Amino acid sequence: MAKEVKKTITYPVVNTKGEKVGTMKLAGEIFAIEPHLDVVHQAVVTYLANRRQATAKTKTRAEVRGGGKKPWRQKGTGRARAGSRRSPVWVGGGVTFGPTGEQNYRLSMNKKAHTLALKSALSIKAAAKAFIVIDDTIEIEGKTKAAAELLKNVGATGKVLLINDDNKSLLLATRNLPNVQSVGQDNVAVYDLLNADQIVVEKATLVAYVGGLE
Repeated sequence: MAKEVKKTITYPVVNTKGEKVGTMKLAGEIFAIEPHLDVVHQAVVTYLANRRQATAKTKTRAEVRGGGKKPWRQKGTGRARAGSRRSPVWVGGGVTFGPTGEQNYRLSMNKKAHTLALKSALSIKAAAKAFIVIDDTIEIEGKTKAAAELLKNVGATGKVLLINDDNKSLLLATRNLPNVQSVGQDNVAVYDLLNADQIVVEKATLVAYVGGLE
C-alpha cells in the first residue's frame, strides 16, 4: 500500500546568527513523498557518467615507437614468426582494443524521471532534517573567514551544500572551504543533495527553487 503523502510539512527558519525566527511550510508532494530509489540511482549514475572525461588513451601498434625492423628472419630459427617488436602480443607492444581518447560516456534521462529523482532526494533530506533554511539574504564579505563564521553560527557541519541565487560574495567566500560546495538554484543535482550532510539555503531561494519543480 502506498504511503500517504502529507500536504505540507513545517520546517524551522533561522537567521544568519543561527537563531530560530519562525517556520515555513514545505509542499508535501515535493518534500514528503515516498522516495523512488530506482530513479534516484538512475539520476546519480547519469550525473557521474556525464561528468566523466574521456582522457584515457593507449597506443595501438601503429602508434608505438619502433618496431620497423623484423626481429629475426622468417624461417630457420625454430621460433614463431614475428614481424614487429611492437606487436600487441609482445611486452612493450601496442594495445589492442584500448581506450582511444574519443569515448563517449554521456547518458540521458527522462525529464519527468529526473524531476521525480529530485523530489525523492529532497524528501530524503527533509526527513533527515538536513536543511538549514535562512530567513535573511546572506550578505557577507567575500572572505573564507566570514563564510566559516556563518556556517558555524547556523550549525552547518560535515559536507555542506550551499544553494544560492548567484550570490558572488558567497561563492568567493566559500571556494576555499574544503567541505563546502556552492551551487546555483538552477544547477542542483541529485548527487549533490545526497552527498551533502547539510544543505544551507535562503528561504527566498528555496521558494524559487521549489517553484521550478511544481
